[in-house]
Amino acid sequence: MNPGDPFFSSPFSHLYRRHTPYMGQPDYRIYELNKRLQQRSEESDNLWWDAFTTEFFEDDATMTLSFCLEDGPKRYTIGRTLIPRYFRSIFEGGVTDLYFILKHPKESFHNTTIVLDCEQALMVTHHGKPMFTKVVTEGRLILEFTFDDLMRIRSWHFATRQHRELIPRSVIAMQQDPAMVEQLSKNITRQGLTNYTLNFLRLCVILEPMQELMSRHKVYHMGPRDCLKTTLFQKWQRMVAPPALKSKSPLAENETNRQPNKRRKRKGSATNNANLNSMGSTGGSKQKRSPGPQAFNPVPGDVMVVGEPTLMGGEFGDEDERLITRLENQQFEPSLCEDSVGPRSGTPGGEDIKPPPGTLSE
Repeated sequence: MNPGDPFFSSPFSHLYRRHTPYMGQPDYRIYELNKRLQQRSEESDNLWWDAFTTEFFEDDATMTLSFCLEDGPKRYTIGRTLIPRYFRSIFEGGVTDLYFILKHPKESFHNTTIVLDCEQALMVTHHGKPMFTKVVTEGRLILEFTFDDLMRIRSWHFATRQHRELIPRSVIAMQQDPAMVEQLSKNITRQGLTNYTLNFLRLCVILEPMQELMSRHKVYHMGPRDCLKTTLFQKWQRMVAPPALKSKSPLAENETNRQPNKRRKRKGSATNNANLNSMGSTGGSKQKRSPGPQAFNPVPGDVMVVGEPTLMGGEFGDEDERLITRLENQQFEPSLCEDSVGPRSGTPGGEDIKPPPGTLSE
């Protein structure tokens, strides 16, 4: 094509350049993790390892390692507080360098997380003792990152398949002693992990449940026995309480909760019945009264006010029951009931009521 053509685009223009890689990609975070591990020195203390873990792992992160030893498959899971000690144990076991290589990783995006799944992940460690050895551990690495600016690891799972220990050929050629050659042929790791790291993982099975005791000791400055007693007592309470609640059926639990609301002591009805009984006992010798009119009391002792239903159910009880409020009737006088309630004519055993003078009567 002619360079003078207005539609001609040079291959060195910005249209042919590769886009700037997104620095927040999961595999780039592993590159940063490897770079930070290379900056480690012999003087790196617990604060350095804790800062390293804070940079790349979430506060509630977990790390799971699964592999198969001579006595069967093993699976260890540690929390955020023990992750710094795990990386430190690798270097304290004789490792001088550690880095991870990811081949053809697959990424999947979710609402709040990014999952990186790598079938061919390599953990490479360099050992200086007893002889320089390069150990390549192959397995599957599944990482779960938070989908934010920090992009820290929330879950780490490395399943080991096999490992290889590589020794320089020159080192073997220099050895003339057959016993030394046999010594070099022995593995210095087990599934890519040193005995120091394996012992640490076994201790984590004990240390992980003791994190509560350690934190309680730090906060409350309690002794070991007091921390243990308090923790066991609280766990006993949590273990005993749920079965007691589960043993009750939902209907029984609802009835228990509704029992205080259903207890309505109707003092007014009891008072009215007592007044009627007293009236019947005093006037029973003179006259007999009808049970119908006597059972009705036109002036009750208590006024029961029923709450009207509202749209939001503010005045409802359990199962949309209306609340009933009792108001004391201060104007109630039992003596008025005796005068107002009397025998009527036409009733069994009743007497005729004479009209007052000055009125017409049939």
